[in-house]
Amino acid sequence: MSINGSFSTHYTSKFRYLLKMALTVSLRKFLFLLLSITAFIVFVFYWSQTTLKPPSIITTFENSLKTRVNQDHFSIPTEKTWTYKCESDKCVRYHYLTETNGEKRVPFMTCSMTCGDVNVWPHPTRRVGVLSSSLKFSVESLQLKMSTSFHEVDRLYRKSFHVFLRELKQIQKIEFFDHAKVAENERQSFNPEDKVKPSKCVKSHCDIINFIVEVHVLKSGNVHIDLETDESYNLTSTLDNNNMVAKITANTFFGARHGLSTLQQLIWYDEEDDLLRILSRFVINDAPKFKYRGLMLDTSRNYFSVDSIKRTLAGMSYAKLNRFHWHLTDSQSFPFVSKYYPELAAYGAYSDRETYTHEDVQEVVEYAKIRGIQVIPEIDAPAHAGNGWEWGPKKGLGDLSLCINQQPWKFYCGEPPCGQLNPKNNNTYLILQKLYEELLNLTGPTDYFHLGGDEVNLECWGQYFNETDLRGLWCDFMLQVMNRLKIANKNVMPKFVGVWSSGLTSTRCLPKSQVAVQVWGGSTWTENYDLIENGFNVIISHVDAWYLDCGFGSWRQTGDAACSPYRTWQNVYKHKPWEKMRLDGMRKKQVLGGEVCLWTEQVDENGLDNRLWPRTAALGERLWTDPDDDNSLDPIPREVFIRMSVFRNRLVELGLKAEPMFPKYCQQNPGECE
Repeated sequence: MSINGSFSTHYTSKFRYLLKMALTVSLRKFLFLLLSITAFIVFVFYWSQTTLKPPSIITTFENSLKTRVNQDHFSIPTEKTWTYKCESDKCVRYHYLTETNGEKRVPFMTCSMTCGDVNVWPHPTRRVGVLSSSLKFSVESLQLKMSTSFHEVDRLYRKSFHVFLRELKQIQKIEFFDHAKVAENERQSFNPEDKVKPSKCVKSHCDIINFIVEVHVLKSGNVHIDLETDESYNLTSTLDNNNMVAKITANTFFGARHGLSTLQQLIWYDEEDDLLRILSRFVINDAPKFKYRGLMLDTSRNYFSVDSIKRTLAGMSYAKLNRFHWHLTDSQSFPFVSKYYPELAAYGAYSDRETYTHEDVQEVVEYAKIRGIQVIPEIDAPAHAGNGWEWGPKKGLGDLSLCINQQPWKFYCGEPPCGQLNPKNNNTYLILQKLYEELLNLTGPTDYFHLGGDEVNLECWGQYFNETDLRGLWCDFMLQVMNRLKIANKNVMPKFVGVWSSGLTSTRCLPKSQVAVQVWGGSTWTENYDLIENGFNVIISHVDAWYLDCGFGSWRQTGDAACSPYRTWQNVYKHKPWEKMRLDGMRKKQVLGGEVCLWTEQVDENGLDNRLWPRTAALGERLWTDPDDDNSLDPIPREVFIRMSVFRNRLVELGLKAEPMFPKYCQQNPGECE
């Protein structure tokens, strides 16, 4: 190879190398420029988005997933796009993104609790004084300071306070309150110095660092409610620097328990601060107008689990109802497993899983007691007693019940299947006595026991006995049953024996001083006046106002099987029969109270909550407060709607699937849907 050729080859290679390097540098510059332009475009796009939409709404959407995570547990969502102002004692909604000038957002609950009348259900009866300002705190700040000389009251109240803390944790979205899992915890004992963990609050975030609930129970150690129980309470607050004391003073456990329920309703969750709030100052003096405030649940037409019954009891405690009437058996099924006569459930239960054991009843009773509620079990008799009673002949006990599943049913009972206890078989009375003994041992001392007595059919008995006086046969049955109840109750007759009203209760054989008639007929029926005029005490459950199963159509093709129309919460609230009957002071004392009833031909536990709530709460205020509204045609005041709406939302927050009262718009805009 020549020198010229080598030189040419050398510079050609170098030229190519330099060209390659130049292209590489240019490509890098181009890619860097492209990357810079892309970043600039992204930045401009992001800037334009944040300029068009304030950070608050972006934060709302970023946090929406967190809200949805808890949607099943806490179904009242936050409303970041709205803020509320108190104007003329009502909360007015404003669009937070466009109608405020950088002011802090006020959530609906914070406005509702600090605007207008005190937002407590049922409304206190005697004295109320509150400040509209509120203070922030966290549930960890709370602790109990108990003062009573009664050991059982102390033990039971500490359990109540434990429930109170758990429910506030749910409201603050710290944990999920599961009514199905609390019974075991409620059986445990609590340390006298029982308190929650040290507060996580600091002064920069919380107005209250230490929150003491100071409870004084002064006069009675009785933890079994009766018609003489003093349920009054006094609730006050004091604030010293960052230390709050809420003082509850009562004469009984039950009054102190109601005070705790009211205190809980003075507390709410502020999602803007992610903390609880409470009114900064309150003085409440409160007591119920009626001693008996009940709810009847039929668990025999359809079976209800213990968990669903406990949810019902929780709702009752929030509304200050105090008697759970457990219609335990009927002609369709006999789910109670008796230790003396297990055949009743073996023949009468729908299945071996749809039963109530002694342990189940004890669990319900303890759950109720912690919430200030007495359980009143009912074995319906002599009618409504079919399936479960047919095994007598096989055991050599004779016919315990007659007309079982007899057709055509409409001649022998109120609804299928038929069945009515045999009034001339002594074994029938012995079985009832043993059942009463078991139930009394499970539920504890009581001044009131329900014997049933609903819809007795004399035609059924008339087929078997040549009695000319079938009403007298009914009298003999009832008097024998009352005597068996006395024996079962250690030879002590309860002060009152409950029976359902019927055409037979006017028979002059029942001891008026001992019998309390549960009046279920229409509010205009003459029996309302006759029973009171004849000297009976009554518990009112009028079908045209306080039957919550009405209004869902007929469930069978023949016979009357529906009581329309639907009873709204307003119907329940406005019903004030003692005023319509124009009872004087003496006769009004014969009205012991009232009870809503849910018969369950057309409902099981899947629809239980929305059948009961919030309608049952309307009865709570009628019987606790009995507000003055003499004219039943007058509209319900706006403040009642507002308080009921807030209470309904509280029920939902605490795990009850209460039905809505109206579109949510009406809640967000009080007064606009009148």
